[in-house]
Amino acid sequence: MTASTTRRTTGLRSRTAAVGAIAVAGALLLTACGDQTKKDSGSDTAKTSSAPLADKLPASIRDKGVINVGSDIAYAPVEYKDNAGKVVGIDPDIAVAMGKQLGVEFKFENATFDTLIGGLASKRYDIAMSAMTDTKDRQEGVDSESGKKVGSGVDFVDYFTAGVSLYTNKGDDQGIKTWDDLCGKTIAVQRNTFSHDLAKDQAKKCTKDGKKALKIEDFATNPEAETRMRSKGADVVSADYPVAAYSVKTSGGGNYFEIVGDQVEAGPYGIAVAKENTELRDALQAAVQAIIDNGEYEKIIKKWGVEDGAITEAKVNGGS
Repeated sequence: MTASTTRRTTGLRSRTAAVGAIAVAGALLLTACGDQTKKDSGSDTAKTSSAPLADKLPASIRDKGVINVGSDIAYAPVEYKDNAGKVVGIDPDIAVAMGKQLGVEFKFENATFDTLIGGLASKRYDIAMSAMTDTKDRQEGVDSESGKKVGSGVDFVDYFTAGVSLYTNKGDDQGIKTWDDLCGKTIAVQRNTFSHDLAKDQAKKCTKDGKKALKIEDFATNPEAETRMRSKGADVVSADYPVAAYSVKTSGGGNYFEIVGDQVEAGPYGIAVAKENTELRDALQAAVQAIIDNGEYEKIIKKWGVEDGAITEAKVNGGS
């Protein structure tokens, strides 16, 4: 889930043509994927000593053989539970590939998105991997709305990029084409995401411009926001583009929602790590770069039909 208002007007472009590719891949994987959070049967992740990057890990993680991952597992196709209750998606697949390099299992634990960074601070998780955008505010522990320091911040290892889209009930676009068309409307968003920040930003703009107010309803998960719109309690939902595209193509067999307007470019998804865990951060960076270089990353990105979000370099704190 992206989070930064600084990229709001820096780049708009439509990628709605990729909706079909994402949805087809996602629909196939609902039945074809296994639990991506378990160790491979080939035992590459079980045998730490044989993994090429195992020696880069902190000894404590290398010894236990597990990286505990905090994640909001309700954000298809990035991470979600399939019909069998197994955790699947872009992030779990990338984590499995990284696990082969590091010789550990990435164990995903479900939580609401707005509690993930706090979970790192309390050491409940080793990392957070949940479509979280790498931003300066998050790096520095600053609340994006108030500008006040609220925590020690985190480091990010970037592994994907994504923009943000608006979508409405199908056949009821309310005349919405841009964010400026939201004045006088009600938007449903997931709490503490980039979409939430954009909505707050737009609400201020509507007031400043003397237009009708934008009402914001925020929820713990994106499916809750969609349910609110389906029940006519909201006019529009905003979410990261891969999520919006997946929902549009798969919800109600493709009959529930439609994307409106152009995508807002947001920035890189990052794996969040506590500031003091520099050894773990550097090991994760090496693992992401390794799967990019060996082609595993490309296979995963193509499998999910999200090639537009691929990166070629695993940067640390590359967000702005």
